[in-house]
Amino acid sequence: MRVNPIIDAIRFLTDSPLFYVFDLLVIASLVIVAINLQRDPAQRSIKDLSMFALRFVMGCMWWQQSLWKLPPTYTDRPDGTGGLHDWVSKMVDGAAFQIQSDFVQYFVLPHFQVFAPMVYAIEVLIGASLITGTAVRLFSLLGAAMAINLWLGLYRTPYEWPWTYVFLTAAQLLFFILDAGRSLGGDALIARRLERTHARYGLGSRILALIT
Repeated sequence: MRVNPIIDAIRFLTDSPLFYVFDLLVIASLVIVAINLQRDPAQRSIKDLSMFALRFVMGCMWWQQSLWKLPPTYTDRPDGTGGLHDWVSKMVDGAAFQIQSDFVQYFVLPHFQVFAPMVYAIEVLIGASLITGTAVRLFSLLGAAMAINLWLGLYRTPYEWPWTYVFLTAAQLLFFILDAGRSLGGDALIARRLERTHARYGLGSRILALIT
């Protein structure tokens, strides 16, 4: 049960079974911020600090959302109920289009143990990417795709507000368009490295430049 933002934030930071991993991500993020501030005075701006803060909060949201779909049961309930399987099942009746409903009912749910690890891993990686500012362009697009899937898949589900997923999609796309990882993130360090070594013209460097 939600109490208030302060107590809930403390619980999020201390009660999670993976809070050590989250703490390491936060520490890594702050170290990356410090390195950027030291090496690039241009990033000592309200714009970059604000982009970092927004990206970090969004990353925490993705990380938190992965905590109620933990493997191997992909739920956080001791009895194994609820969790990812329950919400995927809602798409059968809640999808905006029949083709998505049929896909979930006849393909996803019968092969849930194949899809569940993929969904969990993607959400964890999106969270880690946004928290540390690394490969943000790639994972922002994945985040937008996940949000669109939820928007359409839960569109007719009672008590769901479809605009929630529209706004989430918009935020993810803005991170992609604005290169949010270049603001006090790991992507800024990678970009400077590529510039300094003049290695950006190789295939691997071009791919790296695209995803960061």
